[in-house]
Amino acid sequence: MKTPQGLQALIDDGVIDEVLRPLKSGKEAAVYVVRSGDDVRCAKVYKDMAQRSFQQRVQYQEGRKVRGSREARAVGKASNYGRKQQEAAWKNTEVDALYQLRDAGVRVPEPYGYFHGVLVMELVTDAEGYSAARLGEVELSPEQAREFHQILVRQVVRMLCCGLIHGDLSPYNVLVGPEGPVVIDFPQVVSAAGNNAARTMLLRDVNNLTAYLGRWAPELLETWYGEEMWALFEAGDLLPDSVLTGEFEQDESTIDLDGVRHAINDAREEALIRQQGREAAEENED
Repeated sequence: MKTPQGLQALIDDGVIDEVLRPLKSGKEAAVYVVRSGDDVRCAKVYKDMAQRSFQQRVQYQEGRKVRGSREARAVGKASNYGRKQQEAAWKNTEVDALYQLRDAGVRVPEPYGYFHGVLVMELVTDAEGYSAARLGEVELSPEQAREFHQILVRQVVRMLCCGLIHGDLSPYNVLVGPEGPVVIDFPQVVSAAGNNAARTMLLRDVNNLTAYLGRWAPELLETWYGEEMWALFEAGDLLPDSVLTGEFEQDESTIDLDGVRHAINDAREEALIRQQGREAAEENED
């Protein structure tokens, strides 16, 4: 295929040898399957963001450090230079997070470097060697749903122990590899201690996963892992291997059922409808 703009510099520098095919394209980046020697990897080419997109990122950027005083002033004034610094910081955040999380044992793609604004990393594949499907694209058994939920909750805990929250975790930011789920896409990663919306984002991340996997294992919809791990984190008691129960005594004066638990409530209703459908089908068979 024709070499996309943004990847030619990597070929010229010998970082990659060939672009094999496009993998996916979103609002913020396009990902390509590339060859580097005998290895097949993927390259994430970030797209330039308009001013509108920067405004949407304000809640994610709170608590992030800007590298110099000049850069900080420029970002604050929203100058052209400041927007370029924001753009660079947005890209660098994902790269830094991948290295940090990989070292902490979180299931994320292995990064191989950041060159000319392009992130080169491991291509996550399935058991047959094809590009892994997203969690939101696969059918699961109840047993698989429970296993994947347990694995993903543990990944969120390990991220939180690193002081990070994914911030946009959903079934479409999780790939299904041969050994289970792998978490991807971290440009919006949030500082757990430095962002005022950190708790809300953590609960949303966990609830998104619980709501989806609860379609196959409805009992998951009655768990409160996000709230439990946040309480331990606030108390300074959360460890990567902390035993969680999914049980949590709610403080009705602070919980936002319309926002924080919206996904869980929707999934609970959907699971009930699915269960009623299965029961009706079984009665018809009898």
